[in-house]
Amino acid sequence: MSENRLRLGVNIDHVATVRNARGGVYPDPLRAATLAEQAGADGITAHLREDRRHISDADIDGLMEVLSVPLNFEMAATPEMQQIALRHKPHAVCIVPEKREERTTEGGLEVAREENKLAHFIAPLRDAGCRVSIFIAADRRQIEAAHRIGAEVIELHTGAYCDAHAEGKLDEAAQELEGLRDMSAFAHSLGLEVHAGHGLTYDTVKPVAAFPEVRELNIGHFLIGESIFLGMTPAIQEMRRLMDEARG
Repeated sequence: MSENRLRLGVNIDHVATVRNARGGVYPDPLRAATLAEQAGADGITAHLREDRRHISDADIDGLMEVLSVPLNFEMAATPEMQQIALRHKPHAVCIVPEKREERTTEGGLEVAREENKLAHFIAPLRDAGCRVSIFIAADRRQIEAAHRIGAEVIELHTGAYCDAHAEGKLDEAAQELEGLRDMSAFAHSLGLEVHAGHGLTYDTVKPVAAFPEVRELNIGHFLIGESIFLGMTPAIQEMRRLMDEARG
């Protein structure tokens, strides 16, 4: 893989959401993960929530067995999730905020107020060989805190930019994009690997993909939605094409 090539992580949570809406075993998130890998995904992301609303423990077991690309295990900073991660030792662990009432992960993790707790939480994960990422807003204070606690990676929350773009608030979207650009460069200057994700679509991905400091994008809900109309392979291939075009 070229050093300049931007990695694409595909989040399969919402395949499990559709499965769980009716019960049973279809559609199968493991099949989706395999198709995503064949379509060009560089990694698979799965978020095992406390209430198991979509991805299940069995899904994590299966993903660890079938994937040949890295698994990025999104999770809240709870003892239960830490034990699951330590048992499986996925390639990457991304610590995200989690509230039972939210439909999806809203906003970034508050690291600056929880430095001591999070530093102790991620230490065993790093010792186990997991690459630890922290999902945060594009905020200097949070980036500095993530660096201090020993995270190797930050994932910048792109939701505010994407929401403003979708609502036609182009000045606001441009302002959010500028913040993402500046904080990508700042995080990189601290030695952190920079990832980004949340809400990215075909219409919003290229400006973020063009940031030279960003090494990986994690995209899920939009790609699963597009797969209904296009099929999973074409949907992922089009996102891959746009990312490569922006990077080129």
